[in-house]
Amino acid sequence: MVDDYRRGWALRYIREATDQLKTCQQVAKSISLIVDAARKAQAAIYFSLGDPSSIESIVNEVSDGAKTVENPVLRCLVEIERALQRIESLPASAGEEALKEANEIVRVASGIVDLLTSKD
Repeated sequence: MVDDYRRGWALRYIREATDQLKTCQQVAKSISLIVDAARKAQAAIYFSLGDPSSIESIVNEVSDGAKTVENPVLRCLVEIERALQRIESLPASAGEEALKEANEIVRVASGIVDLLTSKD
């Protein structure tokens, strides 16, 4: 479904996102590190779907405009982007909340990446 190059990057990003969130849980709940981990998970999805820059452009355009999105895949991507924007706007004292939200993003991203990169 996805070429080996993009598959490799998707798997690398999801692995890094997971590891980074584990570190944030154990050591510090820094919002910037949590956001970075969630952005890596987002990048993993984009790589597993195709050209990341094109997908990012589409998601940004849609998330800035429409309230509701009909396409379920695009709706999921837009919701992830909006969740990331919410995390980025949290105060530094809300590390636990940011971590919870980022864990959900990484969990969803991991499922999507596994589905799209599996070699059947």
